[in-house]
Formats: sequence, structure tokens, C-alpha cells
Amino acid sequence: MALNPQITNLIIILGMMQVSKKIPFDDPQVLMGVRILYIVSNVIIAGIYLYLQNKINSKKDLTTLKYVEPAPMGSADEPKLITTTVHSYDSQQLRSLWKSQLMGLGMMGVMHLYFKYTNPLLIQSIIPVKGAFEGNLVKIHLFGQPAIGDLKRPWKAAGGLMGMAGQGDPKADKKSIEQAERAGSGGVKEE
Repeated sequence: MALNPQITNLIIILGMMQVSKKIPFDDPQVLMGVRILYIVSNVIIAGIYLYLQNKINSKKDLTTLKYVEPAPMGSADEPKLITTTVHSYDSQQLRSLWKSQLMGLGMMGVMHLYFKYTNPLLIQSIIPVKGAFEGNLVKIHLFGQPAIGDLKRPWKAAGGLMGMAGQGDPKADKKSIEQAERAGSGGVKEE
């Protein structure tokens, strides 16, 4: 039985916090080494995402994908039917991965360069790379796993804090799709 990725992240964070207490960040060479480690980890992630983008575009899977996207939590909106292709769905998922990586890079830049925090550099050199290799796109396009079971599109939203997602999971079952079509929320086509 594999551990939940959030649990392993917590274990890594707690372990790296203990390790980072013993690292002499006052030494300019050590600090430069940790900065280089952080930059290398981000270059690895960028390389993975560029490779994924190339694989997605070369496959250009135009298989139709229909699913019902739930309304945001606390919203009075109806769930809406999304009709798209596997290619555009994967491209959209990759764009969101790029956005989250750039957001983390920006936050880390502010924390390190402006507030002079150095300990998070070490943790953020490991966790995002681990997260990149655990992603569904990487499992399908890099490792060649079939898109069945948990890897069947549309994917469940990643749980936030304590496994709570901001909204429900997308539904691809026939009943939900027909219900959304009858409710008049169908026909939203994403390109």
C-alpha cells in the first residue's frame, strides 16, 4: 500500500526542517549551493513540462471528452457540461501546472530575496519535483501508464488542506452528463 502523497510531503517537510537547522546558511558557499539546487530543481520541472507539452502536441488526441464540471463551492450556479478533446484537456491541465509552478517560484523569490528566508529553499527544491513526478500527466505521457482507473480523464481535483477540495470532482458518468444537457447547461465547448 502506497502512502498518500500529502503524508509523504509532510514527512519530507518535517525531515528537511530538521536537516535545514544543521545547515550553515551563513556560509556564502553553502547558501549558493542551496540556491543552485533550487534552480536545478526548477529547471528539471520546466524540462518535464516542456517534454509533456511536446508529447501532448505530437499525439494530438482528438477523442471527445464530456464531463460535468461542478459549480464552485458556495455558488448558486448550476454544474456545467464541458465538451472538449483529450488534447485540449491535457493542454489545459499542463497550463495549470505551469501556473502553479510559476506562482511557487514567485512566492519563493519574494520569501528568499525580500524577506531573506533561506530554509524554504531546501524544502522547495524537493517537494515540487516530487509533485511533478506524481502528476497524472507525467504518469500518462512520461511513464506511459494507460489512462484507466484513477488516470481516466477527467481527473479528480487535488485535495487542498487536509484533503478538502474547493469544489466537487468532475463527473463523466452518463447520468450526470444527460442531466446537465437537460438542465440547459450543456454546449460549453472548450478549445
